Amino acid sequence: MATPANTTSEGLLVAAAQGAATALHFAATPTFAVMALLAGLWGHGAPTVLCSPVPGGSSLMGMTSMYLLMSVFHAAPWLKLVSGLSRGAARLPTGVRQAAP
Repeated sequence: MATPANTTSEGLLVAAAQGAATALHFAATPTFAVMALLAGLWGHGAPTVLCSPVPGGSSLMGMTSMYLLMSVFHAAPWLKLVSGLSRGAARLPTGVRQAAP
């Protein structure tokens, strides 16, 4: 008698990996946004001076702008989720399973 694929240890590992990947996709944007906020508020110390190619250069070269750009580049999962919700689709992201009743 064959066992279903999702009850084998390999199936459970695959499901766990997919769930972790989905969580990481959704965690990136808020994490980078918080880092941008913190770098903007408290990031004017010695490391900023060391990393800046030109003292007194453009503010676009700082850590705050880098974190903001990273937040925008990783926003795709959130945008897909919001666009699906706005169209009335009740789809869950890939790798996320609905709980059984």
